[in-house]
Amino acid sequence: MSTETPISSDSPEETSFAETALKLGGKSDDEARRTGAIDKADDQVEALFAPQYQTISSPAHRAVWDRGVPAAEFVSAPVKTPADVQKVMDSSVAVVQRHCREQSLLDEAGKITNAALEELSGAGYWGLLVDKEYGGSGAPFSSFAPFLSRMAMADPTVAGLASVHGCIGAVDPVRTFGNAEQKQKFLPGLADGSRLSAFALTEPCAGSDLTQLRTTARLEGDEYVVNGEKLFITNVVGGRTIGLVCLVDEKPAVLITDLPQQENEHFQFRSYGLWALKHTYNQGMIFRDFRVPAENLLTPIRGDGLTVAYHGLNLGRISLCANAAGVMRVMLASMIPWTKFRVTYSEPIARRELVQRRLAELAGLIVACDSLVAWCADLIDRGYRGEMECIIAKIFGSEAQKHAAIEYFMKTHGGRSFLHGHLFGDHVHEYLAPCIYEGEGEMLGMAFFKSLVKHHGKTYFEPVGKALQAAGIKKPNPLNPAHAVMLMRVARPYMMWLTARKLLPTVSPQLPGMTKPLREHAEFACDRLQRMALEVSGTMSKFQLSLADRQCRMAEISQRCQDLITVLCTSLYAARQQDEIVRESADIACQCLIQKYTGRRPSNRYFRQVTELGQAIVEGQFKSIAGVHPDEILMHYETS
Repeated sequence: MSTETPISSDSPEETSFAETALKLGGKSDDEARRTGAIDKADDQVEALFAPQYQTISSPAHRAVWDRGVPAAEFVSAPVKTPADVQKVMDSSVAVVQRHCREQSLLDEAGKITNAALEELSGAGYWGLLVDKEYGGSGAPFSSFAPFLSRMAMADPTVAGLASVHGCIGAVDPVRTFGNAEQKQKFLPGLADGSRLSAFALTEPCAGSDLTQLRTTARLEGDEYVVNGEKLFITNVVGGRTIGLVCLVDEKPAVLITDLPQQENEHFQFRSYGLWALKHTYNQGMIFRDFRVPAENLLTPIRGDGLTVAYHGLNLGRISLCANAAGVMRVMLASMIPWTKFRVTYSEPIARRELVQRRLAELAGLIVACDSLVAWCADLIDRGYRGEMECIIAKIFGSEAQKHAAIEYFMKTHGGRSFLHGHLFGDHVHEYLAPCIYEGEGEMLGMAFFKSLVKHHGKTYFEPVGKALQAAGIKKPNPLNPAHAVMLMRVARPYMMWLTARKLLPTVSPQLPGMTKPLREHAEFACDRLQRMALEVSGTMSKFQLSLADRQCRMAEISQRCQDLITVLCTSLYAARQQDEIVRESADIACQCLIQKYTGRRPSNRYFRQVTELGQAIVEGQFKSIAGVHPDEILMHYETS
């Protein structure tokens, strides 16, 4: 008997674009159906948003396919945090800072103490994203996301737990998909911290392939009986609340359930050694005839459990980038006193060009992350889905943190990086793990590419493929008159689009007032984004139905497109900043990304600029790290 999880088949008119393309490309029915199930869940999430806020109307999509980049859509509005929300944020940071000073944030096992978690509850920390009518603060996401950078400067784990609880935990599913009774039942406890939460999605066989879910829930009377196993679930201990993704009638569903305080015959934790996430609980869970009230089933108007799962991921991706911006500030604050202390050949290394370059480029990464966080969070508040934009933030933030940790932080601190008690040695896995969280980077990059090409493919390429399939033609031959006539008929809309795209003049972007360097970066990004439409379409035309197997090419194009959007977003963000050092840092970040895009070597002017900026940072002019307590310099030596 097969152990594969059944997946309900779609009727022909409901077949997704991905499933159609894979079938036309000769993929197995099983692979096409499974990929189609993920694609359909994505379509169902899209349907939750008004047309003007869906992916094809998003700034990232329009920057490539519209005639002219909508530059104004890449400018984030200034953050306006309500006074009561600001008070909660200030109090929450104060709680963590005090526990850090008193060395009481962690218990003997190295986990965040219950006392600290309870004090954060009293401050209102866990209810920031819960609506006021249920006891929360109702914070705008454009206030919440940059606040996480501030909290990460105090403690990254506490900042991460706010995202786990509020973005990808139980808060977002209940707020978005719960009925009135479910909201009243769960949201007050989620707001006051009596129900700290997590989201139980991953399984031993289900990671990026969520069609491999095997945890099941069978309805018996007024309860669901759950059997299965979850793995790598953050923030779960006895008594907490989870969103549990499982199969109900062979379809993905989400049950909101409270875990028992103690393990029993129906529920056990599975413990394992895990290098990352060491200050919080990350465990597996085993369910054996575990009972959940039927009234706890979330029933989205559109879609199923995968729709619920995908909805909150974008919030988590922005939060990850925000956390990275805070963590990198801590790295920078740690590097500065060390560069003044460490002497080589009678000179402190703070005066060495290589070290100055590292400080300046790290500041550039921080400002670029800040810009993506502000932009994406603003889009969320305005009602956009933000799928493509949030993927950019996640990938850039995680890769920036990884690069900063290895290339700047570790190399500047040298061998002391590996001493017990050093930030790098003690947290290296925490610095690298975000490359995997919320979707592995290159896999997400291909998801970005899929979102970029989906509408274009459905409009122009899918009709050709279906016509060829209906005619029984696997490889069309333009020299065959019958083939040529059919191709001319079905490909005519595409040829009209292609001709117009090549012949019509480029529309210049409407940019705000900017310094000359930032304007040049923005214009470069806009120009290359407009050129990308022909490149992407040409790639689709070249590989046609085999495109799904060209993962390397998709990932490469996707990354270049992401880098251009990051340049545009960063330059526009910096243009409205009053701090000259922030603008200089953004300039450096944009230059680095453009050098990567073009393959050009850095100029002498760049090296002069980056070392001057590094020296300014050493002198304390990068103000956004003010207040960060640098880690202790280990193994002091005598200096003369």
